[in-house]
Amino acid sequence: MAHPLPVIDEQPSSLRGDGTRNWVHPADVQGRFTRRRRMAFMVLITIYVVTPWIPIHGHPAVHLDIASRRFYLLGMTFNAQDAWLAFFLLSGIGFLLIVLAALVGRVWCGYACPQTVFLEGVFRRIERGLEGPRNLRIRRNAAPMSFDKFWRKSLKHIIYGALSLAIAHVFLSYFTSIPELFAMMKNNPKEHPEAFGWVASISVVLYLNFAFFREQLCLVVCPYGRLQSVLADKQSLVIGYDAKRGEPRGKVSDKHAGDCVSCNRCVVVCPTGIDIRNGLQLDCIGCANCVDACDEVMDKIKRPRGLVRYDSQQGLDGQPWRFLRPRLFAYVGLGVVGLGVASFAIQSRDSFEANALRLGAMPFVATEVHVRNQVELHVVNKSNETVSFRITSDMPAEYNIVISQQEVTLRALESAHIPVFATRPIGKHSPKGEELRLIVEHTGTGQRQETQIPFLSPKSK
Repeated sequence: MAHPLPVIDEQPSSLRGDGTRNWVHPADVQGRFTRRRRMAFMVLITIYVVTPWIPIHGHPAVHLDIASRRFYLLGMTFNAQDAWLAFFLLSGIGFLLIVLAALVGRVWCGYACPQTVFLEGVFRRIERGLEGPRNLRIRRNAAPMSFDKFWRKSLKHIIYGALSLAIAHVFLSYFTSIPELFAMMKNNPKEHPEAFGWVASISVVLYLNFAFFREQLCLVVCPYGRLQSVLADKQSLVIGYDAKRGEPRGKVSDKHAGDCVSCNRCVVVCPTGIDIRNGLQLDCIGCANCVDACDEVMDKIKRPRGLVRYDSQQGLDGQPWRFLRPRLFAYVGLGVVGLGVASFAIQSRDSFEANALRLGAMPFVATEVHVRNQVELHVVNKSNETVSFRITSDMPAEYNIVISQQEVTLRALESAHIPVFATRPIGKHSPKGEELRLIVEHTGTGQRQETQIPFLSPKSK
């Protein structure tokens, strides 16, 4: 009989009893879920490669220019002062993963995680093409070195290295730009040591990961599988084995046996090497290879599909599955609130920013008749278009305000430092202090910002 759910004491599939690595060689599989996953892989890889090439308002669709502290995201522009908005992006992604784990299991891991997309959609397909199907790969790996084995292995690792370099360069293009990336590639690496160092480091990590570490990243490094164990309930959609229908296992000709014929096809196609018949396990990434493999066997022996299927634990126990449940409404409510707050924060973000700064020299200059402050007005255009700003002041008449540049035109995310001189007759110091007020007005929209800085003067006797 199958172990009860969840399995806790099951030995990890990628480790042997003595703790050594048990290399997983998944067999090829065809089916409806495999086709959907491959289509998803193609779409996601295309998005990853093409996004830096798509111009929006003269900039790449996604361009994180950390060196200049300028960030372009789908037509929106941000600068360093907008870094707090990243909280909504990161928390939104985390919340989405939590909801997915609670409702539909590890669909992210099986269909959209970059580790799965590149490992299953690219690197393992290259390995199958060069080294053949599972049984042939296992026999060749166990055999002594030969010319056939040497050239296949060598070519595979050369291609792996080239792909790792390509993926790393595409990743770098999100932080530079395609033209700048090509310029860097043509020049000596010494001219761009930081970029070269990042590409080299990322390429080595990617190569070691996809060539050797592989599924261990999901089992050892990534915490998402363990998080799923906390978030899932009996109504969560998982991949499971229908033990009531499949047990006891036996041959097709055995009338007293269940539908499972112990072909182990579900085991050999698993990318983490687990036996799904042992119940829900930490190693399962929800890829549905076992579903396609079992359905293929059921078709051959003329039995209904679904012995291994997407279902909830309650559904596998023969009870109705309830997708609509209290936690779903709680997630929807929290999601709507979070989306509303994020939308309000982004929409209420000012299209420009103005700050008055004290210069590093003497804070003020005083004579027998007047006192003068010199400050610097820093104006930043945070929009994605060229904008003009008008600078004025509403200080009382006794103040003489000299603005070195009363109107300034700035390109997208450009800034300007404008000297301002404020002079007033020397007199009695106000007990509440004095504020120098400057007004910056967007000439196109009329939006205004007022910035203040203390007006410094000698204390009265």
